[in-house]
Amino acid sequence: MDWFLSDEVSAVVPLLAAFDTAAREGHITRAADQLGVPQSSLSRRLKALEQAIGVSLFQPAGRGVALTTAGRELHERTRELVRNLDDAISTVRSHADPECGFVRFGFPLTLGPVSIPSLLAGFHRSAPRIRLQLVQAHGEALAEMVRDGRLDLAVMIPPPDDLPVTVLGHQPLLLHVAATHRLGDRSRVDLTELSQEHFIASPPSYHIRQYLESCCAEAGFTPHIAFEISEFETIRVLVTHGLGIALLPAAETASPDLVTIPVSGITDRTIGLATGNHRLSPTVTRLHHHITTHADKFIAATSINPNPASAMKFRG
Repeated sequence: MDWFLSDEVSAVVPLLAAFDTAAREGHITRAADQLGVPQSSLSRRLKALEQAIGVSLFQPAGRGVALTTAGRELHERTRELVRNLDDAISTVRSHADPECGFVRFGFPLTLGPVSIPSLLAGFHRSAPRIRLQLVQAHGEALAEMVRDGRLDLAVMIPPPDDLPVTVLGHQPLLLHVAATHRLGDRSRVDLTELSQEHFIASPPSYHIRQYLESCCAEAGFTPHIAFEISEFETIRVLVTHGLGIALLPAAETASPDLVTIPVSGITDRTIGLATGNHRLSPTVTRLHHHITTHADKFIAATSINPNPASAMKFRG
């Protein structure tokens, strides 16, 4: 039996990208910026979709928008279709011209000022026609974007267990104190010595915060969090002003007012390059190969301990 698209489906399909982006962003202006269209154009597309289906899909929510019940159901049933279509088009385009494609690449907040830009500069010299969309976020946010297809690959510290991962190396976490702090002249400290200190830490959703609390619990105390902020460089500046101590990776740019000290009882974190559970396009494979083959220089640039088996792969 032949199958034909209904008039409703024929009208709806061109509008799904606008709907999916607005549903994910929860904000018309941000969604329009992401799609590269005027806000008025996006609003017209969403109205046209609602008229084609015959139901309201969005409702006001503060300064943004939220999905209605019908909108949530439609998004749950169509978001994978949009991802698969995007993946199919990217793959076909990459096969047609592997020198010219598009890669969505993510990396963590603890990397950026030196290592990642240097790595990508080298890649751009070898593949100048490949475009990159860059996203910097904390680990769980990156993992979620790789899982649902919004990112093709991402460097994560530590990588998740449920995605294909190539291990690049290991990152030590160090105690950060002001140069004038009582521990500033120590070559190593034990975690138990920090039980009375005030910590400056990331939000509870960050892995580095969860790891701090877990290690302190094993050492027999709960860390006192005096300040909580997501920006790592701001944490370091607060430390230099003597407002507390922090457990962080070494900064990629040195500060004369900051001292970093190894801590007994803290283990290094794994640096992994994660991909989604799907076949990589040639363009994505090319960036993946560049990162893994240049892992030694990338890791050395971050003062991170390299892993000799950087090409070893594991799957959670």
